[in-house]
Amino acid sequence: MPDELLDRLRRFHDDAFPQYRQQFQDLVDGGQHPTTLFIGCSDSRLVPYLLTGAGPGELFLVRNVGAFIPPYDGSHGHHGTTAAIEFAVLNLHVRRIIVCGHSHCGAIKAMYGEVSPEAPNLERWLDLGREALLPVQPGPEALRRTEQRAVVLQLERLMEYPMVRSRVQAGQISLHGWHYVIEEGEVHVFDVKTGGFVPASLADNSGTGPYHPYVEHDGQVLLDEL
Repeated sequence: MPDELLDRLRRFHDDAFPQYRQQFQDLVDGGQHPTTLFIGCSDSRLVPYLLTGAGPGELFLVRNVGAFIPPYDGSHGHHGTTAAIEFAVLNLHVRRIIVCGHSHCGAIKAMYGEVSPEAPNLERWLDLGREALLPVQPGPEALRRTEQRAVVLQLERLMEYPMVRSRVQAGQISLHGWHYVIEEGEVHVFDVKTGGFVPASLADNSGTGPYHPYVEHDGQVLLDEL
């Protein structure tokens, strides 16, 4: 039986890599200097490099179920996502952080249902998004809103990281919340000024915020001006 993965590795080496050989050599000689930390869901339909048009060395990637961010609790545990955030901010000095959720997210659907008893780690991980749940049956509109609410929840949690908050307040880092609608090929960006998600085709910025806590009332996100 043909080994498909081996064939793909050989095609990369023989066909794709020669086009980028010098670029990769420069990245080895000079080190990596990505400007963006991209925190995205592990979903196979979300392809950050294709979505952003980025090339080698431009994105520092973190992928996990739901694009969730653990709280900065000072527990010094084995938090891979937290460690990546610290490295991106303190060592790589990224200038922007993107949190990217998407439509038809399995993590969001799972929070409305039951998780297999054989997946206790998944059950615990989903706790990071449960504050975004709505007290309704999970139809298409509720799922879409929950996906977007979960993105904003992670942005708020990012602001609890001291090294992130200080740099955001100093204007050294910008935060971007995105919701990628797979079937439309459109990213909806969170606009902190309006408190909602706007299609990138209509937006006047790539999304920043939030800098203050917010509450949702009658479907509208209201900023706390305190």
